[in-house]
Amino acid sequence: MSSRRLSELRASDLLDHLTEESILVLPLGAIEQHGPHLPFNTDLEIARACAEAVVEQVGDEHDLWLLEPLAFTKSNEHAGTPGTFWLGPETLLRVLDDIGRSMSATPAKKLAFLNGHGGNSSLINVACRELRLHHGLETFLLHPNVPPDQGGPSTEEELGFGIHGGVGETSMMLHLRPELVRLDLASRNVPEHLADNDHVKFGGTVSFGWLANDFGPDGHIGDPTGATPERGKQSFDAAVSRLSAAFGEIANFRFRA
Repeated sequence: MSSRRLSELRASDLLDHLTEESILVLPLGAIEQHGPHLPFNTDLEIARACAEAVVEQVGDEHDLWLLEPLAFTKSNEHAGTPGTFWLGPETLLRVLDDIGRSMSATPAKKLAFLNGHGGNSSLINVACRELRLHHGLETFLLHPNVPPDQGGPSTEEELGFGIHGGVGETSMMLHLRPELVRLDLASRNVPEHLADNDHVKFGGTVSFGWLANDFGPDGHIGDPTGATPERGKQSFDAAVSRLSAAFGEIANFRFRA
């Protein structure tokens, strides 16, 4: 694993290891409230763990290089809770542009964002195109699990609203960092009155702006009460398998046949 951490290379070794086919993997997390039962670093821990596991599993095969994770990102939907640290959207775009500019000085041309925080996704898609335009990089956005409000699956008991601190994230943290989880403080918080909407709902045809405290004072949205470490391990292993396959396609990706 250590041999595929870019930060552990020496400058004199860089050109011996990186080529145009190398893929740099940048985990994106967040430091934001996750309800009373999960730590602020939930998204960061999940993104970091998935990235490390994928690079360890298929790094040699697909020439993956792990960058140090970016912890502070766009978390302003949780700004109402002290302890949340967030960058404004303009700031994060500038940070990612600086990272892309720095990367363009290396031989590597492919940059993959492994994003653990759904609130980043729209902005990262913008950044992907900007980095393509301004620095000639091939850019990709992946998630450990695609959030339900972006077309990903949600458990039946969460009615499509398990997007933040619900059973999925809680189970994964019970698997990865159980000492940080207080399942005894977990409670159900699902906006059931929106579940019958055909359009205006998470994952519906009409999106809407929201803040975490719009759905209640505890800050989470979902039902973590059924979370288990076994469920988390199954979800983590599936995510690593899916991401590993995705990196195979990224390695072979070409705009033109």
